[in-house]
Formats: sequence, C-alpha cells, structure tokens
Amino acid sequence: MEPQVMVNGRTRALGDVGGHVTLLDWLRADGLTASKEGCAEGECGACAVLVSRPDAGNRSRWTAINACLVPAAGFDGQEVITAEGLGSPAELHPVQQEMAVRGGSQCGYCTPGFICAMAAEYYRTDRTPTGHAARVVEAEPEVDGNAAGRPSSNGHADPSAPGHAPDHEHGPNGFDLHALSGNLCRCTGYRPIRDAAYALDTPALTDPIRARCEQPAPPPLPTKIDDAHGGYIRPLTLAATLDLLAEHPEAQLVAGSTDWGVELNIRHARAPLSIGLDRLDELRGLDIGEDWIDIGSALTLSEIERGLDGRVPLLAEFFPQFASRLIRNGATLGGNLGTGSPIGDAPPALLALECRVVLVSRDGEREVALADYFTGYRQTLKRPDELITIIRIPRPLAPVTAFHKIAKRRFDDISSVVVAYALALIDGVVESITIGLGGVAATPIRARDTEQGLVGRPWTRESVREAAAVLGAEGTPLSDHRASADYRSAMLRTSLLKFHAANPGDRTEVRA
Repeated sequence: MEPQVMVNGRTRALGDVGGHVTLLDWLRADGLTASKEGCAEGECGACAVLVSRPDAGNRSRWTAINACLVPAAGFDGQEVITAEGLGSPAELHPVQQEMAVRGGSQCGYCTPGFICAMAAEYYRTDRTPTGHAARVVEAEPEVDGNAAGRPSSNGHADPSAPGHAPDHEHGPNGFDLHALSGNLCRCTGYRPIRDAAYALDTPALTDPIRARCEQPAPPPLPTKIDDAHGGYIRPLTLAATLDLLAEHPEAQLVAGSTDWGVELNIRHARAPLSIGLDRLDELRGLDIGEDWIDIGSALTLSEIERGLDGRVPLLAEFFPQFASRLIRNGATLGGNLGTGSPIGDAPPALLALECRVVLVSRDGEREVALADYFTGYRQTLKRPDELITIIRIPRPLAPVTAFHKIAKRRFDDISSVVVAYALALIDGVVESITIGLGGVAATPIRARDTEQGLVGRPWTRESVREAAAVLGAEGTPLSDHRASADYRSAMLRTSLLKFHAANPGDRTEVRA
C-alpha cells in the first residue's frame, strides 16, 4: 500500500519523503501552513502538532510533538491533527476560543503551536479540576459569543480560587502549565495564555476528538521508502531490525529524533538510510520487578514518567528538568545514551542509579554497566550492529537521591553541569554513595574519588566540605559558551554542599 497519513480526518499520500523530509516540511508543502518553523531544533514549539499514541487500557492519547524534528516517513498509517483540524474561523475549537477572547495571540506566529500543545492537555483523560467538582459538558451552545458554562470574554482565571495550586503552575481546572513548557511567545506574554488554559472546561461528550481517545491508536505499519531524500525503513520486529542493521551498520537509528532532527535541520546531516525504532514492541516494555526495573529503550520519557509513577524518586526529579514536555513526548533513554553526548541529562541520573544497559545484535545479547559504556567523546561500547534494548535499574534503591541541573534557564535548556546523587546512611555514616556527573568531561562519569572519600565517614558538614573540594576537581571541565571551566568546578562543589544541606545526617537512613 502507498504510504499515507491521516491528517485532520483526511487521508493524504506521503509521496517521496524518504528519511530527510520532516513532518513539518511535508505538512506545509501539502498546504497545512498553520504549523511554523521557528528554531528548527525543538525549543520554540511553533511547529507543534497532535499525534495519536497508545495509552493504557487499549485507548489512545493525543500527544503534542515537535513536527520540525521527526521524519514524515515515520507517520505512515498514523493520525495527525494540526491547528487547522481543531477548528475553523466559523467554528472555533474551545482552546482557540479561549486564546482569542483572552488576548492570547498578537502576531500569531507561535499561536498554532500553543493551541496544539494546549489541546493535548485539554484532552488529557486524567485531568481533573482541583478547585471545583468535575463536570462533563454534554453540549456547548454559544451564548453571547462564548460557550455556555465558561467565563465571559473579559473574565480571567482567578489564581486565588479554591484549589488553585500554590506554585501557580496548575490551574483550578487541573491544567498543567508544563504542557506548554516547550512553547515560546515573544510578543503576547504568558499571562493571557495562562488565562486561556485555566479557563478550559472538560471536553464535551460529543467532541469527536475526545471520543477518539476511547479507541486504540493506529498500529505501526511496515514502511519502506527509498528515493532521492534517503531511504527510510520501519521493520515490525526486533529480529527484522537486527538483520537490517547487520546489513547496513551505517544506518541512522531513529526513535524520538530529538537529536537527529537537529542534526538534519541545523547541520544538514544526511543519512543514506534511516531505521525507525520508535514503535518496536520489543523496545517498549516497562517491567518493574523485585530486583530490577527494566525500561525499554524506545519508550518516551513521558511514557516512562507515567509508568514509573514516582517509584524511582531520582528519575521523578529528573523528568521535569529534561528539555520540555514536547521533547519528552518523543525523546527516549535509548536515544539519549545512543548519542553518547557528554551533556545529556539522563546519563548522570542513570549512573547514580548504577544502571546497566542491554545490547543486542544478530549474534546475541550482552549486558554492560553504564559506568563502562562510555569510552570517549560521543563514543561507546555499542557496536554499529547493536541496539540498546533495555536500561536496567537495580533494586533496592538508595533512599536519598537528588538531581541538580545547572543551566541558564529553569526549563527547556541544555545543561552546563548535571550532578545526580544516590546515598544510603546507617546511623549517620555513609554506607554507600554514587554520584553521576555530566558536562565536566568528554563523557558522563562517576565521581569515583569523591565517592570513595565519603564511604565510611560520618555525613557531617565537615566531611562533606572536604569531599566537595574533591568533587570540584573531578573530570576535566572546559570553558565554552555555556560556562567556564572554573564555574563548572565551583558548581560541583556547591552542589554537594546543597545536597547535604537538604539531607542532613541527623537521622538514620537504611536502604529502601
């Protein structure tokens, strides 16, 4: 069958897209120009669209992603909604209505992306009001130009309303503002956009987009496109993928494409063949056992966060600081480790958890400690014919953990330094401590000297101050446009002091 995508309820042929045409470029070339290219690297959200993804209970979830990063070929047989598919000038979607009446748009360049990201949160099935009883709207007749039951056009969400979260990041309607963390606006300001988000009600039962969530997401299809834009193949099984990789070890592996998409757009890198991994069932498991937690390498960070549901506190602290929700909806741990980047946010956290990675090829499977996995700048033990299949976290977990990310912005930024801790105390003495570091060497590393200097010593300010001096000398930090070498060393020292201040040793800790 000819590769095609369901866009806004209409089937459209993919045509000659290969592996180098992004979903954004394909949509715009097909006349759907609401989504824009702003940064072309996943930071601004102007390109956001909705895609149907699997959810629990054989249901589906509308998920917002950056269309500028992902290959269009990867959406063969899938469903996509753009801002044009949500509503029309004659009949605005509730999200579009609230953005319009509350002044959430000026130049309008970023508005379609905001609307798609906001719509994903609007349709989140577990979004429940915190300040008022939840109600499902049967129908929404217009009254004076505004949907019945919603605030009037000159109203605003009241941050002091009962149930409003004190952090001002969650509305009384249950709307999580982090859903918009990857969308930037340079002229409107965020208060009117927040007002629009907080004014949204529960989707009507008659809403067809809401009703679609009760049905399964489209299954992946075997896809093979080979043209002047490079080849793209999506095998349906791990065995077929390994056979293909053995024959083409130079192929580009694509899951969330949050790293490769940047290479494609900004550095104009081109691979002769791309292999889609994002929907391989064998790479999408989450097994929570007594001795191990096995995470599939192609699960997105958002899926892992929902699946773990706080069971690994260090990762629960890490997830919100990783880029943005738009990026986490596509990014995978397999991709973060596969690139071998020394400034990736995930490796330090996984190093602190003493993770192991399972590598598989057509010749068999092997398991390696993550601490041994990185061998040089963007170099790893993984052979060209191998895939990362599982990220394995040993249990029991250390009872005291922390994730410190030093960057110029609180969210949606690349780190200058990352430090992750996992600590166990007995009677105020350090039984064990593991410290993962990023941004201070050619690879992510364990702070071995600092760890050895703390084990067996009392967890006191004095011993921690001595260890902080050692930590500041770990790695070989460089000066670049993000931070100087001296600053990076200072942040290492300060990080350990902060970790101790938040977790003083005046109580007994045992392994959980």
